[in-house]
Amino acid sequence: MKVVRSQDHRKHFPKGELFGGQLVRPFECPERWDYIVMRLEETGFNDVVDPDQPDMERVAKVHDAAYMRFLEAAWPLWEAEGFPGEALPTVVPARRMRQREPDHIDGKLGYYCMAIETAITAGTWQAARASAAIAQTGQKFVSGGEKGVFSLCRPPGHHAARDLYGGYCFLNNAAIAAQGFLDDGAGRVAILDVDFHHGNGTQDIFYERSDVLFVSLHGRPEDAFPHFLGYADETGAGAGEAYNVNYPMAPGTRYGEWGEALEQGCQRITDYGPDALVVSLGVDTYEKDPISFFKLTSDDFLTYGGHLAKLELPTLFVMEGGYAVEEIGINTVNVLTGFAGG
Repeated sequence: MKVVRSQDHRKHFPKGELFGGQLVRPFECPERWDYIVMRLEETGFNDVVDPDQPDMERVAKVHDAAYMRFLEAAWPLWEAEGFPGEALPTVVPARRMRQREPDHIDGKLGYYCMAIETAITAGTWQAARASAAIAQTGQKFVSGGEKGVFSLCRPPGHHAARDLYGGYCFLNNAAIAAQGFLDDGAGRVAILDVDFHHGNGTQDIFYERSDVLFVSLHGRPEDAFPHFLGYADETGAGAGEAYNVNYPMAPGTRYGEWGEALEQGCQRITDYGPDALVVSLGVDTYEKDPISFFKLTSDDFLTYGGHLAKLELPTLFVMEGGYAVEEIGINTVNVLTGFAGG
C-alpha cells in the first residue's frame, strides 16, 4: 500500500488550545504523525510517496473562495496588528447577529470559525495546503488503479466546512479527494467517516448533492463535539436527500454496537454502488483516547479494516483524528493491515 506523506505538517503547531477553561498544549500535535510513521515503517508499509503540488482550483470546488482567501491572509493580518500570540477568535456571529465578514482580523476569525479552540499560526496555511495535496495525490493513485492508498494528512480536515474552520481542521481533505474522484471520471463516491467526532464539515459540503454519499459513525452530538450536527435525522436536502447517513452513539460504546453500525453503513455504501470510497480515518474511537468516549480496542481496528476490504472498492484512507498519541500508530496501522489482508 502506498503511503503519501510530507514533513510540511510541522509548519502548523500551535502552542496552545482552549480546553476545560485553560490554554493547554494541543491534543493535535506533530508527534501524532511521528508515531504513525514509526509504526508504518516497523510493519513494512514502506512504499512512501511525496505529494504533488496542491491543485487549488480543485480545492475551490468544495471550499468558498472568500474563505480560502481568509486562510491565506489570516496570519499576515494578525501579525500586522502586532498581536503577540497565536490567532484565536474572541467573538462569533451568534443568533440574531449579522452574518457579514468584518474587516478586522479579530472579527474575520470569528466569522470563519466553527470552534474557537483552534489557533492559526505562521505556518498553518502552508501546512493545510500540503495536507490537501497529500489527499489529492493519494486520490490520483487510487484513480490510477491502486486498490488502497493511505494519505497521512495533517492537519486533519473533516470539521472544515465550505467556509468554516475549527476542530483542528482548515481544508477538508476527504471532501477534496472525493471531488477529485468525480473530476477524474467517477460517477459516484462514498465517504465513510469513522472518526469519533462527527464530520460536520464533510456533511456540510455534500448535504445537497447525490453524487457523494456521506456515512458517519460518531459520538452523539448531545454529548460530543461538534454538538450542533450529527443527529440521525440529518439525511440530506434537495438532490442530496437520503445521501447523508449518521450513526450517533452513546458514551461507553464498544465494538459490538459500533461494529453493527459499521455493517449498516457498509450496506448503505454497497446499495449506493460508488466507484470509489474515501475513509476519513480517525482512531479516536480508541478506549484510551483523552477527548473521546468510545471503547474500541486495538484489535478492533484490525477487525474493521478487514471488514472495509470486503466492500471491494478502490479505497483512499485519509487521516483524521486520534489523540492517544502513544497508541495512534498501532491503531492506524491495524486498520490498514486489516484492509491489506482482507
